[in-house]
Amino acid sequence: MMLWRQFVMEWRLYSRDRVAMFWTMAFPVLLLLGFGTMFRDGGGPRLSLVRVLPQSPSPSDAALGKALVDLQLNVQTLSKAEAESRWSRGETAAQLEPAGAGYRLRLNSYLMAQAGATAGLVNQAYLMAQARLSGAPEPQRIPIQMESPGHKRSASYVTFLLPGLLGLNLVSMGLFSVGMVNVSYREKGKFRRLAVTPLPKWIFLLGQVLHRLTVTVVQAGILLLVGRLAFGIQNQGSFLDLLLIMTLGTGCFMAFGFALSGFAETSEGYAALSNLVFFPLMMLSGVYFTLDAAPAWLQHTVALLPLAPFIRALRAVFNDGASLAGHGLGLAIVGAWALAAFLLAVRRFRWA
Repeated sequence: MMLWRQFVMEWRLYSRDRVAMFWTMAFPVLLLLGFGTMFRDGGGPRLSLVRVLPQSPSPSDAALGKALVDLQLNVQTLSKAEAESRWSRGETAAQLEPAGAGYRLRLNSYLMAQAGATAGLVNQAYLMAQARLSGAPEPQRIPIQMESPGHKRSASYVTFLLPGLLGLNLVSMGLFSVGMVNVSYREKGKFRRLAVTPLPKWIFLLGQVLHRLTVTVVQAGILLLVGRLAFGIQNQGSFLDLLLIMTLGTGCFMAFGFALSGFAETSEGYAALSNLVFFPLMMLSGVYFTLDAAPAWLQHTVALLPLAPFIRALRAVFNDGASLAGHGLGLAIVGAWALAAFLLAVRRFRWA
């Protein structure tokens, strides 16, 4: 009965903090809806090319134009002055223009992700146009099939994002909900007052743990429901495996919050310390994008952090229906971080 009252009290305190409820419940949903709407078709908008036609277009120019359209490039034909004005403003990723008897392709070094992909298609279109003009057999393109690593035919970025947001929510809950609350309680003397009440310490701590666990369940449930209703995303794997991964991650990142709270005397100090941990995890662990273009040493380092293997296992189960068998090492890394953080939290915890 005493544990239940403590649990209910934690929920009442949490529900009164509208800012915390927004960031933990509403903000991840807004991110999911925003990115999901922008990249609903998986690849975002079609690749764009600005084309400057010569003053006297030739049959070769017409053939190239048709080939560009056949490859589904979004071609904008502008005059030389208009194209240069747009280029100088940094609005063009790739620009095709006459150069002597041929062409020159200019790529914006600031927009190389789009420009590089566009350049490949422009060169394909040029070869196709030359083959058509000469009457030679048209080059055969290799068929492209977009699918996830588990061979599910999912072309939507939002299916990649949703498990990342689930993992990020756990980190946010552990660092900012668990850790910050404990530092605030200690700073305001609440722990000292609790120490002289009949409330056992273990009930107070267990009430906090149970409250955060139920918050995690509600967070995950809302995201999964929105993903299902808005984008048709659903769990492809075992719900038991999904629950096991989420439980391990919850324990790990809650332990992180408890451990870090032992190193800060004030809420301001804890905010700086927690952000020092949160932002590298958020940016480097594959929440929003992969690090496949990063140096190998950085990829290997990130793989040893707790959030990266957690999200990798979560995506494998949720998106591809994989089992946990191939993710033993990654989950062991998460478990090792959880154990280390728990032991550090016990060592550093104090009531005053």
